[in-house]
Amino acid sequence: MMKKDPFKYFHSSPEIIRLAVMMYVRFPLSLRNVEDLLHERGIDLSHETVRYWWNRFGPMFAAEIRRKRVSRIRCCSNWQWHLDEVFVKINGELHYLWRAVDHEGEVLESYVTKRRNRKVALKFLKKTMKRHGRAEVLVTDKLRSYGAAMKVIGNVAKQETGRWKNNRAENSHLPFRRRERAMIRFRRMRTLQKFVSVHASVLTTSIRSAAFPKEIISR
Repeated sequence: MMKKDPFKYFHSSPEIIRLAVMMYVRFPLSLRNVEDLLHERGIDLSHETVRYWWNRFGPMFAAEIRRKRVSRIRCCSNWQWHLDEVFVKINGELHYLWRAVDHEGEVLESYVTKRRNRKVALKFLKKTMKRHGRAEVLVTDKLRSYGAAMKVIGNVAKQETGRWKNNRAENSHLPFRRRERAMIRFRRMRTLQKFVSVHASVLTTSIRSAAFPKEIISR
């Protein structure tokens, strides 16, 4: 059975759609900034079109990048994860963004919750392991929820904590914070979860490596 073409009935080429989505998600740009940058390259479209494209195709591009990454890094014998959570406000209400980063700085998983306890930590770990397998070392901060969740899973021997050991995860929050400021924060938990999932996959992917025609990028 032939796969349905996701770009069917769209007047713009898949390369232009991918370029617009990658620019908006990866860099701290507003929708109108992307509209202006593409207009300078001779691509005339509305910022609302960019919004529609990222909502429709962003998750698809992210899943595509994630599949390639997982198949490449699962074979690493020294695979190490850094787990951390960051505070995020949605309409003035405090939420927590849990993140898993590997030893190369690539974000593996992002998960938004209202609470920060053992139950949530366990769900986050299970979700990450289901998608990426098991790591040799799990570096965390001293949050007790991690230790309690590790006991349930049986990864206590693999857990490491330390004041400076988790700098890899702390530094991975910076691009998200810049993006959060550019978007003037988030208004819904669902929107935040969708964006961070796409942002995590696109962040470390070069736009030039995405097989765009040279004339589009160099204009």
